[in-house]
Amino acid sequence: MDYYKKKLFVARVNLDDIIEGKIERWFTHKQGILHRGYTVILTFQDKYILQQRKHPVFNRCYDLSYSSHQVFINEKLQEDLQAIYEGLLREWNLKKDDLAEHPIKNGKFYYKSQDLKSKYIEHEIDYVYQAKLKELPHPNLDFAYGYKIIDRSQLLQIKKLSSLTLAPWVEKIIKENLVK
Repeated sequence: MDYYKKKLFVARVNLDDIIEGKIERWFTHKQGILHRGYTVILTFQDKYILQQRKHPVFNRCYDLSYSSHQVFINEKLQEDLQAIYEGLLREWNLKKDDLAEHPIKNGKFYYKSQDLKSKYIEHEIDYVYQAKLKELPHPNLDFAYGYKIIDRSQLLQIKKLSSLTLAPWVEKIIKENLVK
């Protein structure tokens, strides 16, 4: 998994989501420094796709449907959609044309949570997007153990009905009503 070994820089932000500079991603997560990230909720035929993460942080947790970071390229922070399309290809083998429409931004929120297994800390302003797929995806198994498809009522009751371990930001996304 060369992607996890790459030296990438993310946006260090303050609580007002103002960029204060760039910072190396693993240092950021080791120190719990506030930074910007994104989550993309993928849907297919009004069902939601949960990815079981294969990742150094919150490994085996279920994400809604994948999360990553906008990174600096040539000293410029990626636009959200550029980062999203790169993430879709990397994690889900999906191209822009595989979407029924462009991703829609549902909002953003603040959270902080430590992964007790890895000791890494997610401390983010997380931008939440949602995208409809034309067909079911085929995840890149370098980044996922697999996925589940659930309907909206299952999603909203997931903590009560399931033994699935959700990534902490997924719980916050549901609580903040950022699922459309």
